[in-house]
Amino acid sequence: MVRPPMTPQERHRGQQLGRLLRQARGERSIAEVAAAAGMSAETLRKIETGRIATPAFFTIAALAEVLDVSLDHLALRLAPADHPVTAR
Repeated sequence: MVRPPMTPQERHRGQQLGRLLRQARGERSIAEVAAAAGMSAETLRKIETGRIATPAFFTIAALAEVLDVSLDHLALRLAPADHPVTAR
């Protein structure tokens, strides 16, 4: 299956996600966090650098749990300005 090319907005959002996750990781090693989240260090490295701009939901959920970051926090920080996320 061939994926359609990502839009510039999708690439930018992936880079933002990577920065947020990298900040949340702090001084912990990529290997430590990746293992705790059930993924390879290379996958986490690609997410943090934006090379995987649209990781699967369960991948982000696992990272959020390990990093003690709420999915709501990530969603609010990554929502485009013209489509704000509203609390229910």
